[in-house]
Amino acid sequence: MPRIIPVTDARPREPKPDWLRVRAPGSPNYHRLKSLIRDLRLHTVCEDARCPNIGECWNHGTATFMILGDVCTRACAYCAVAHGRPEAIDAAEPERVAAAVEALRLRYVVVTSVDRDDVPDGGASIFAETVRQTRARVPDCRIEILIPDFKGEAEPLHAVLDARPDVLNHNTETVPRLYRMARSGGRYPRTLELLERSRRYAPHIPTKTGLMVGLGEEKDELVQTFKDLRRVGCDILTLGQYLRPTPGHAPMARYYHPEEFRELKVIALDLGFVHVESGPLVRSSYHARETADAFAANAQSR
Repeated sequence: MPRIIPVTDARPREPKPDWLRVRAPGSPNYHRLKSLIRDLRLHTVCEDARCPNIGECWNHGTATFMILGDVCTRACAYCAVAHGRPEAIDAAEPERVAAAVEALRLRYVVVTSVDRDDVPDGGASIFAETVRQTRARVPDCRIEILIPDFKGEAEPLHAVLDARPDVLNHNTETVPRLYRMARSGGRYPRTLELLERSRRYAPHIPTKTGLMVGLGEEKDELVQTFKDLRRVGCDILTLGQYLRPTPGHAPMARYYHPEEFRELKVIALDLGFVHVESGPLVRSSYHARETADAFAANAQSR
């Protein structure tokens, strides 16, 4: 029987379980990457979203670049990224991202963004140009894009897919019952529609999505969400523990034990996902290159 650790707001915050403790970042490679990102005036979701894996990923010379600024037009209850009125779109940002990928000699890169509901295409043109600029500088670099929902519009999505990323990622985040609480401006049917639309328009590009657990969802809700995602042809799934960034964010209902993550992975694979990353510290872009490699190997064996 998996051990369940409840977390409530009525008592002091409980210490994190051993399986959620990570070493503080500080390696030479971490500092080198941090310095380069500052010099190029770039943002990473690793820092802005307070990812617990930043030390491990940056030590290995990998990062998830966050384009379109560092201020989001939405205020999702789980997210540590700042929200408010963003600055103007920076047309030179794609070139700087490409320069960073080249300087770091990356062979796999993840590009994500804040939501930019203030611009007509939601920032899709900057996503597409980032893919093109990166390919021009580092032709053998594979590129995964983790996109917002573009308010459900097809044209921005098609513009991004026309740039031919290697993986199209859009996070589901939570089960439909919790969308109103957790995802400001998000819609569960819109998420499914985006993933299905991507598969129809560019069937050669695998689709990927991620879910957080610990927000109060039930197991049967998770399983139904898995089924919905498979129905729209989603290939790759990531499952990780929600960690409350500050007391002002959505409360965490409980910690999931690693055994529960293993059980959820088996269920998802049995439903037909080609690859599943499931664990307390898993995030959308954690081990993204390894996930893409495993997906490719599994897809070929089917």
